[in-house]
Amino acid sequence: MPEIRPVSDLRNNFTDISKIVHERSEPIFLTKNGHGDMVVMSIETYEEMCQYETRAVTK
Repeated sequence: MPEIRPVSDLRNNFTDISKIVHERSEPIFLTKNGHGDMVVMSIETYEEMCQYETRAVTK
């Protein structure tokens, strides 16, 4: 199940968010006023996602 948090957690709990995205290798979805606003993920997860997308497009 995806981790969903208010965008204020990025400021108030940055260390916790960083730990979660690195340990779980999954993104955290951030909301603003109850609506999706942005996604935070580790650079490793982002690079894996880009490689997967590149392989899918070249097939």
